[in-house]
Amino acid sequence: MSDQPIPPEAEPSEGTDTTGSTETAPQPKRRVLLLAVIAVLVLAADQVTKAIAVAELEFAEPVRVLGGAVYLQLIRNSGAAFGMASGMTWVLALIACAVVIALIWFAKRLRSPGWAVGLGLILAGAMGNLTDRLFRAPGVLQGHVVDFVSVFAPNGDVWPVFNVADSSLFIGCGLIILLSLLGKDYDGKTIQKKARKS
Repeated sequence: MSDQPIPPEAEPSEGTDTTGSTETAPQPKRRVLLLAVIAVLVLAADQVTKAIAVAELEFAEPVRVLGGAVYLQLIRNSGAAFGMASGMTWVLALIACAVVIALIWFAKRLRSPGWAVGLGLILAGAMGNLTDRLFRAPGVLQGHVVDFVSVFAPNGDVWPVFNVADSSLFIGCGLIILLSLLGKDYDGKTIQKKARKS
């Protein structure tokens, strides 16, 4: 019996094994790694800048920089990002714990680099402020978050005083919303809007 050439459509495609299953395992691992790297770097930046702020700005007058576009001053915040929900520290701490656990669990399903970056920023922001609530005064689950950036005016007169973690949360949520509006799903697929039937 002579060998017959394999039709092009019958040849195994790249990324597919002989059983016909697609190799998808390496890609999620890379996305999880990307999320983890983003989260670790931003979390480190958040904690380092907070340590510097506490050391240099405690009991000091607001420091005017960039011609008054930014003021650096130390504020201890018992609320959420940008000073919201003040006085609900322990509730916010528990919510942050739930968010961190949910993001870590969800990470293994990621295949989109954009979503990995966005969720990495959200995870870093949640962990940054959660760290303050767990380890800063006045106590566990009641610690006040260190904020130190006030834009356009001191004392948060124009915009609430914030920190790196707050900015990370804001940018990460914005990126996820943008990707969703563009139809980019977390699994790397583009959601096509069905055309209306005429």
